[in-house]
Amino acid sequence: MRTRRIGDVQVSAIGLGGMPMSIEGRPEESRSIATIHAALDAGVTLIDTADAYSLGADDVGHNESLIAGALASYGGDTSDVLVATKGGHTRPGGASWALDGSPEHLRRACEASLKRLGVDAIGLYQFHRPDPSVPYAESIGAIRDLLDEGKIRMAGISNANPDQIRQAREILGGRLASVQNEFSPRFRSSEPELRLCDELGVAFLPWSPLGGISKAGDLGAAHSAFERVARAHGVSPQQVCLAWMLAKSPVVIPIPGSSRPETIRDSAAAADLELTPEEVAELDAA
Repeated sequence: MRTRRIGDVQVSAIGLGGMPMSIEGRPEESRSIATIHAALDAGVTLIDTADAYSLGADDVGHNESLIAGALASYGGDTSDVLVATKGGHTRPGGASWALDGSPEHLRRACEASLKRLGVDAIGLYQFHRPDPSVPYAESIGAIRDLLDEGKIRMAGISNANPDQIRQAREILGGRLASVQNEFSPRFRSSEPELRLCDELGVAFLPWSPLGGISKAGDLGAAHSAFERVARAHGVSPQQVCLAWMLAKSPVVIPIPGSSRPETIRDSAAAADLELTPEEVAELDAA
């Protein structure tokens, strides 16, 4: 697997998003563990999770615990795997999502994530989403404090606009390692954030890069250019999509969600798919 950089850490060019394994419609645990193991077998060394990837308040941290268990039961070496988690989202129940960006909540959330992941310091901790009821500087200040205290090794943000990226980078003293925003063929409004990350040398982690859980399977039908390029290479439109993202900038590291071994294997193969400049231009314009 080709690698890219988050902060001072080299990770696989394609990561694994854990959310589909823990929210509504999640599969049996055995299939999820098999999916994580398949990702590791394929060379994936970046796994993205969050304490909020769960079914509700009494299930908080399900995905973190699942990933920790899968890593512990894997037969090979996992010392180079970077587990990135997030805090600041909550799941009150009833399939709803809420926000809590208060410094107090972020500190409690980080401490709980440390225990669930079974680590002394979280490899990459990300502020999940801005909370309108809390000044952004206060939330990022809490992340900075966790970084300074050694509770986390790297700091990132998610669902941020360019101004927030610049502000976070300043508050963190230039130590902003990553930005995780939604980006896919159907959702391209994060282009300005991607370009800014490229300029700053900050990793850009597209979430839902294939269009989301319910739409990923129809990517080729919804975006014909990706289907055409896929046929030319004899691969899936989803693999073409991830290769297209990798071609946009060396800071891009897609984190497609998966809950089946075969889908993460297909996604991981995108790291070795070379698109021509003409194909990239066609997909950019699609």
